Amino acid sequence: MWKRLPLYVKILVGMAFGIIAGLIAVYFEFSKFTNDWIKPWGVIFLNLLKLIAVPLIFVSLVKGISSLSNISKLSRIGIKTISLYVLSTVIAVSFGLLLVNAIEPGNTFPDHKKIELQEKYHATIDLKKNQASDLKNESPLRFLVDVVPSNFFQAATDNSKMLQIIFFAILFGVAMVILEEKKVKVVREFFDGIDAIILKIIDFIMMFAPYGVFALIAGLIVDFSGDLDLFSALGLYAITVILGLLVMIFIIYPLFLKIFTPIKYTNFYKAISPAQLLAFSTSSSAATLPVTMECVEKEIGVTSEVASFVLPVGVTINMDGTSCYQAIAAVFIAQVFGVDLDIYDQLLIVATATIASIGSPGVPGGSIVMLIIVLTSVGIPIEGLALILGIDRPLDMLRTVVNVTGDATVATIVATSEGKLNSDSISVKKSNSVS
Repeated sequence: MWKRLPLYVKILVGMAFGIIAGLIAVYFEFSKFTNDWIKPWGVIFLNLLKLIAVPLIFVSLVKGISSLSNISKLSRIGIKTISLYVLSTVIAVSFGLLLVNAIEPGNTFPDHKKIELQEKYHATIDLKKNQASDLKNESPLRFLVDVVPSNFFQAATDNSKMLQIIFFAILFGVAMVILEEKKVKVVREFFDGIDAIILKIIDFIMMFAPYGVFALIAGLIVDFSGDLDLFSALGLYAITVILGLLVMIFIIYPLFLKIFTPIKYTNFYKAISPAQLLAFSTSSSAATLPVTMECVEKEIGVTSEVASFVLPVGVTINMDGTSCYQAIAAVFIAQVFGVDLDIYDQLLIVATATIASIGSPGVPGGSIVMLIIVLTSVGIPIEGLALILGIDRPLDMLRTVVNVTGDATVATIVATSEGKLNSDSISVKKSNSVS
């Protein structure tokens, strides 16, 4: 019976048992046992996903680009992809600002808790401040410099260097499109074989997914068992962030799907639910990429040549959940410290958060450094990070769900506009039968 269950059901079962195990460990004081004997299996599962992320991005991008018939087609898909990613990011930041200005969670934050949190996270803030200072002192063109790797193999050893992997993969794929077929035939067959091997490895890893998710969730509950007072103090802020992220998932993306695709949003969400659940468990859109690609191609029906380009690019430059959170966090901290932000400051937050999201690595906690850049751009005290660091991980889990959902939505829209949405797919069939 267990083998016949869909993957998303298995992951849900793993999450449920993880929550139960975590609560039992907290209640009976089995925290050390959980951290020593259960949590490591979650770390192993996360490492397996990260292990396959770089080769998957490189191989799938090269394979997808080289399958295009000409460069003009590649540029057309690229322009559509980047335009949609930037548009959705601006919408996410704007909605975040509207919500935080309407709810004003920072005006209810107790002063004694603010001092306590600043003392608790002093060392972490100094570290993040130094990292952000290094970025701020660089040339405005530093972003472009960082995109081009000096050593591909060195870049391939660091999951935060995804843009460099993408750059070389695009360069490699474009060269294959330009060259004569007879010169690259062997290379195409080689990448076809490597792609098949990677997909099989992903199948192996996903067999372990329910158990890995169980271990991750159990460990997370144990880690945060002592911060219940923090959650209550930051309750309204957390609700504001969650509300903003849910607006993206249940209003903005379904609206995009209704306008630009033939797919019913309920079928879409059922198709990508394994990727969403994994994103929630791992807090890493990069680690979730293998499952996202599998869901988008096999369940939604996006062809490999579109998914192989749009999704890896989205892991790096599409951070709707992160951008929405940055806008809310920045204004929340400003409200707590009594910093007035005029319309110019808030427009600057929109611009800075949009640009910062492009360089935000798709790994847990990668958005914190970028948030410092947003804060400094409008003169908000960086020390305010202490107010939100303790509750950041649970919110990061939901932010990652939004990021992954946004990637899948844009891939579906681009595929529809290019006539590359497979009408035989489960989602399209169900949608057509409903309509």
